[in-house]
Amino acid sequence: MDIFVAGLEFNARFEETSAPLTCSNFRKLLPLTEKMIHCRWSGEGVWIPMNPWQPPWRAENATSRPAPGQVLLYAEGPSEPELLIPYGQCIFSSKFGVLSGNHLLTIVSNLESLPELGRKLLWEGAKDCTIELHR
Repeated sequence: MDIFVAGLEFNARFEETSAPLTCSNFRKLLPLTEKMIHCRWSGEGVWIPMNPWQPPWRAENATSRPAPGQVLLYAEGPSEPELLIPYGQCIFSSKFGVLSGNHLLTIVSNLESLPELGRKLLWEGAKDCTIELHR
């Protein structure tokens, strides 16, 4: 899986064993092109607001405290669907309080550039992001 945003490229692997339903449903959205923005509310992270989406859903590998590079999908609950990518200390939350998202991807290359991505989105604003299967 490749993630392109703000002149940076990251590679990620699916967490098939721990989140099979989430990975399967997310694959159906690919390639995905959306805006990525900073998520100051949750700490050091960036996120992609997802269009209203009603996939078959259950908690799989869910967490509120992802490590840098652990990509979470939040698809059901009081807040809007989104992908969260932490680049540092992050507690996934919204105006409704702490949320849990399914850890479906882990960034495996260029992890050291995640803080740069966070700074770009914080100080320069939203950037186009494309997520696709490997070319």
